[in-house]
Amino acid sequence: MGEPRGAWQVLVDALRSLVVLAPGPGRRHWIALRAALSMGVPLALLTLLGRPDLGLQVSAGAFLALFFAGSPATERARALPVIGAVLLACAGAGALVAPVPWLSATGLVVVAVLASTFAFAYRVGPPGPVFFVLVYGLAGQITAVRDGARAVEPLGLLAALSCGLAFSYIVALTPLARAAERRVHPRPLREILPGPWLGRGEWFLVLRVFLVAAIGTAVSVLWLDPARAYWTVAAGVAVIGLSTVPNHSFARGLHRTLGTLVGAAVYLVIAPLADVPWAFVLLLPALQFVIELVVVRNYGLALIFITPLVLFIVGAATGSADHAAAAVERFVDTAFGSALAMASGLLRERRAT
Repeated sequence: MGEPRGAWQVLVDALRSLVVLAPGPGRRHWIALRAALSMGVPLALLTLLGRPDLGLQVSAGAFLALFFAGSPATERARALPVIGAVLLACAGAGALVAPVPWLSATGLVVVAVLASTFAFAYRVGPPGPVFFVLVYGLAGQITAVRDGARAVEPLGLLAALSCGLAFSYIVALTPLARAAERRVHPRPLREILPGPWLGRGEWFLVLRVFLVAAIGTAVSVLWLDPARAYWTVAAGVAVIGLSTVPNHSFARGLHRTLGTLVGAAVYLVIAPLADVPWAFVLLLPALQFVIELVVVRNYGLALIFITPLVLFIVGAATGSADHAAAAVERFVDTAFGSALAMASGLLRERRAT
């Protein structure tokens, strides 16, 4: 009788968490502003110069701003170059193997496992390995072969992303303009990124990532759409998260699935703004700003804004104008990836039983 009650309590807690705003870890408006500027400034500048497509590629470097966001700027100065190098390597791998479908699919699994191992072993912290997987997939999709030629040259994409990472790094260090911030003594890099070390719980997380990546990629390639496999895997990796508590994934999976469903509906309402260049330029950093304000308080609420942001970026990068199809596909991929991650969390419980 104890096990059903335990499962019921997990469900009740997960449902309750959907409508609860957790206490925030202090004021996040400066973190949100840095993330928004990292995305918005390159996009605005290059749109002004007539290259909004290039602006989107550069603005992908804003992902760097999400790492170590709550750490002192003196420590970000030491840690972010490492994260930037990993992001760039993942993008390079995605672009390199994009013309060969089976290599791209295999690489997705390899990158998901290696990136997760890196994030867990060195205690990278939020947002974890999900953006490494996302950058791999986006790079492959943006540089894919269309009509016998690369849609975007890989070196061009990597150069644009490098510029975006560099700009995001500069924005992340702007607090150093204050003398009080400069006086903060940073820890050595080996303490900011301690490791490598994987305990039993972390190895289990790596195993779950492998299972989710392998199954998600195989099903996407065989029955869904190979080009969308990275989103299924990214959703699963995000749901697994950083916690070694299996029940944690159930709540995150519920948040991600329902948040994506509502976010897809929001996207359909505001999708016409993608055809208005300056409205688009203002919308993306605004979404990023709101995401950073709420993501630590309610994951599902953040997904309502994350989903339109990603759909806008992917749609603009690939030239897709079918907003309804994109929204449905994103929900299907997310629901499947989340379900895989939630199911993988049951493995330990069944073994213990």
